[in-house]
Amino acid sequence: MLLPDQIKDIIAKNLDCDFIQVKGDDGTHFEAIIVSPLFIDKSMIKQHQIVYEALEGMMKQEIHALSIKTLTPEQWRNN
Repeated sequence: MLLPDQIKDIIAKNLDCDFIQVKGDDGTHFEAIIVSPLFIDKSMIKQHQIVYEALEGMMKQEIHALSIKTLTPEQWRNN
């Protein structure tokens, strides 16, 4: 069973993030909030693609569903 902290660690390893929170309790469905300067001037679709790339292909097998909220550091501060 995949744990939220495992997903968080993989994202942190592969993405420059100011904040990451991953929740989920069934091992396949997760919610993530990710704050990164890499998201500045990127569309939401591109931001999510960046996260998917950071997950090293896990979306194809280990993760059934991942709800992602991406924010730039400025958006996070003003949130």
